[in-house]
Amino acid sequence: MAGMLCAAGVRATDLVAVIAPNCRTAVHAWMGANLLGAVDVMINTGYRGSPLEHALNLVKAKVILVEERYLGVLREVEPQLQHLQRIVHFRLGDFAGEPDPTPFSRIELVALASLKPRELDVQDVQDEPAFSTLASIIFTSGTSGPAKGVMMPHAQAYALALQTVQGLRLGERDTLYAFHPIFHTAGKFISIYAGLLSGAHVVLDRQFRAKSWLARIRECGATATLAHGAMLEMVYAQPPAADDADNPLKRLMASPFPRRIAADFERRFSVRGVELWGMTEINNPCWCPLDEPLRTGTCGKLNTKWADVRVVDPETDLELPVGQVGEFVVRARLPWTMMQGYFGMPELTLQAWRNLWFHTRDAGYIDAEGWFHFVDRLGDRIRRRAENISSYEIESAAALHPAVLECAAIGVPSGFESDDDIKLFVALRPGYLWVPQEMLEHLVRLLPHFMVPRYLQTVEELPRTPTNKVIKSQLRLAAGDCWDRKEAGVALLDVAQRAAAYAVPTSSKERS
Repeated sequence: MAGMLCAAGVRATDLVAVIAPNCRTAVHAWMGANLLGAVDVMINTGYRGSPLEHALNLVKAKVILVEERYLGVLREVEPQLQHLQRIVHFRLGDFAGEPDPTPFSRIELVALASLKPRELDVQDVQDEPAFSTLASIIFTSGTSGPAKGVMMPHAQAYALALQTVQGLRLGERDTLYAFHPIFHTAGKFISIYAGLLSGAHVVLDRQFRAKSWLARIRECGATATLAHGAMLEMVYAQPPAADDADNPLKRLMASPFPRRIAADFERRFSVRGVELWGMTEINNPCWCPLDEPLRTGTCGKLNTKWADVRVVDPETDLELPVGQVGEFVVRARLPWTMMQGYFGMPELTLQAWRNLWFHTRDAGYIDAEGWFHFVDRLGDRIRRRAENISSYEIESAAALHPAVLECAAIGVPSGFESDDDIKLFVALRPGYLWVPQEMLEHLVRLLPHFMVPRYLQTVEELPRTPTNKVIKSQLRLAAGDCWDRKEAGVALLDVAQRAAAYAVPTSSKERS
């Protein structure tokens, strides 16, 4: 793969984008790029429209490796892609779609299979990259702006994998069942890289399915796995069976381990749950020790080898006493083991790094025994099925509809612990009729599926502060008729198929 990427024009320090589902080709692309000294940039496969434009233009990637099912979303935004010069495409056996013969108007299209691997010499290969060298960029969405590209050096990626090996005590006899996408740290570093360091087998599934989770655990003989809270609640919601505990699973890494079900989940599936706290920017500094009994409601104790963590007043940055809720701030104890900033966003980097600490925007407290307790995100929080959602992206897409005067997106409880569904409030322009299905089709054409709101509601106007900021806390209390696509029996897949008949605007001028 390194030879093929080199033949496609990739060189040391280049940024190489990849859009692909979980597969060996994508894993090889990550490692091949790093072998060349290049930086891999895994793009969320749900991105389309402006989020996709933003990600590719931000990193200025000239070459992208794409599985053929995603060529269509690239065609939609080609006129806005300022730097992309070459698309290297490949096809997986489970893709049943017909090849699209339509050429790109400007970008060169090259089949991966047609590339003759260049014979690499010493100058081409980074045999021993410095631990401070940039390895990967992982996109993480904020709550109020476009996705941010987290710059992860080799030492940070290694540290994240090693923390997992140590926290789960992975070894050569283990089989780790992984289903998180490799454009997330959970699929890439916590699963695959941890397997490499420990010698464990890794079974990389294409996606998570609650109904088949236990069957897949049994089928692959998994002794360890990881999941986010909402996923575990979906598994727990499956009809219980008398033999649920008859499985090879021993350890479950959970973030979070929902307190409502944690104890019974361990009993029902005969597994040890290990809760932790962390984020892409800082890795996972807090773990529940494997030898200690379950303590619901805590995300573990600090591993002082890796980081310092304090709870501070988010306004003053002064440390708060034991038991008082504040913001978690973090700094590394070992060099290059935390992110080195947000790529191309120096102002956001400076906002996050303040007074020598990284400010996580996570709220919580430390109890008298040193256990950490996560409470919530500070500010406007939308987190749906382990995805941090940018309200800015949703609002920007909705504002392009001619009926919209102003709009605001918020997170509302989904029924799963620490998880949201999305609700969009819309103030209409005079003379426009409100048709929620039409708005839904509009959003499906412009947004990743996980950003499409479940609830739509109209308001006369948005509540604002004297400085004109929307007061989203008041919207959570707003009365009025609310349209729920789930209650209406509307499936996003059906909406997407109808919306495909409409032309997507191809220029920024048209869309504005």
